[in-house]
Amino acid sequence: MAELKTTRTGASVAEFLDALEDEQVRRDCRDLVTLMSAATRAQPEMWGPSIVGFGTYQLKYADGRELPWMLIGFSPRKQNLALYLGSGFPQSEELLAAFGTYSRARSCLYIRRLSDIHVPTLKKLLHASVRRFARPAARSGTASRPTGRPSGAARRRTAR
Repeated sequence: MAELKTTRTGASVAEFLDALEDEQVRRDCRDLVTLMSAATRAQPEMWGPSIVGFGTYQLKYADGRELPWMLIGFSPRKQNLALYLGSGFPQSEELLAAFGTYSRARSCLYIRRLSDIHVPTLKKLLHASVRRFARPAARSGTASRPTGRPSGAARRRTAR
């Protein structure tokens, strides 16, 4: 079995964010740290070389394999900010209808910048995702991997 690359590294989140070239991206990432820390009541941690994650739960695959995984997180990418949220929780589609401009693949939402979305709706999505995956069953190791659209089915949405 291949070694999983996305694990907690112990690297400094502050150093990672400080090294981002674009000032607007740095500001948006710092704002995401504040929002996600509030939603999880957890400190940010680096997961792999470029993902900032918050909180953990025991993820269990259908084949019985288990591993610790972040409740929520984000990664500044070249073209956008990737927001890692679980999917399939009540009200997720309703909240996304009011979210703003984004694209989506599986449990990731891709945004260009925070100003493109409705931040109060993002807060609701973060809290709903954390509630979904931090429930006692998730902590006891019976939660399954968050599911969503197949990875090739990304689409762009704009709230009206």
